[in-house]
Amino acid sequence: MIIRMPSPVLLQSAAAGLFVFFGLLLLIVGVVLVVWTYRDAQQNSSQSASLWAIVVFLAPLLGFVLYLLLGRDKR
Repeated sequence: MIIRMPSPVLLQSAAAGLFVFFGLLLLIVGVVLVVWTYRDAQQNSSQSASLWAIVVFLAPLLGFVLYLLLGRDKR
């Protein structure tokens, strides 16, 4: 019995498909973080919501954590 390995082209296209999938997933998560930060800053921050949205856009994870720690007004 001969076991055939998948062709290199098939393996490369599968890897490219996974790369595109995770890239789109990261893009969607980034957009959701920016939109959520902007809307939340409009309601819960005395600082500019646009500025916080730009910070989260330029540095997604760090900007989001900074907003949660520093940007929201204490209740």
